[in-house]
Amino acid sequence: MKLVKAKKHLGQHFLTDESIAEKTVDALTMTNQYNKVIEVGPGMGVLTKYLVKRPDLETYIIDIDGESIQFLLNNFEELDDSRIIEGDFLKYDLSQIFGEENFAIVGNFPYNISSQILFKAYDNRDKVVEVVGMFQKEVAERIAAPPGSKTYGILSVLLQAYYHIEYLFTVDEDVFDPPPKVKSAVIRLQRNDVKSLDVDEKRFKSIVKIAFGQRRKTLRNSLKQFINEKPEVKDNPIFNERPEQLSVAQFIDIVKLLG
Repeated sequence: MKLVKAKKHLGQHFLTDESIAEKTVDALTMTNQYNKVIEVGPGMGVLTKYLVKRPDLETYIIDIDGESIQFLLNNFEELDDSRIIEGDFLKYDLSQIFGEENFAIVGNFPYNISSQILFKAYDNRDKVVEVVGMFQKEVAERIAAPPGSKTYGILSVLLQAYYHIEYLFTVDEDVFDPPPKVKSAVIRLQRNDVKSLDVDEKRFKSIVKIAFGQRRKTLRNSLKQFINEKPEVKDNPIFNERPEQLSVAQFIDIVKLLG
């Protein structure tokens, strides 16, 4: 059986520890709200083998690497060809697979696109009920970070607005082939009860991005252009804060203040 060689330009680091693979798949727990899952970047299927054993899940896999796709087609008879997709997850129209149904995303995500994968989950938040994935440890910590943390940032705020986020466990470098130069971690995002934020959500996203784009500055400076348009709010003490000090609810309040 010819194995797939990890490709540096695709950010591939194949997980070799079966217990971690099983533990990652077992972390998918909200299946009362969905029965379909898509695995991103399956490589040689170390997670896939545990996904296909789950009777509560209908598994789809997508990989941009043609060599991996051929390996999976040859080794996973449990999946018909329509559920093994060669393509770029970031560009793929997920409604082609799931229509209006809810689904989950799982994967040992390529680190060079892991943040973009989460932005795609955010953009599809009305359908993506759960995300379980392997990330670079620093990225995982950033996503799960509470307000006041130095690592708290744009993705922290946007994702925490719609998801409960748990840092599940740390993974050492030596359980990958080839080993990455950093530690990894598995986190879980589970959709909360928030249907909408009661503000314009595009403006919310824009305000958060602008604020963290100048994270060393107070909001009074980074959001100056908006505050000048609403002089009646300029004395509000919330604008004396830096972005990492504010909760999701406070960012929503700011968007309301700025109109």
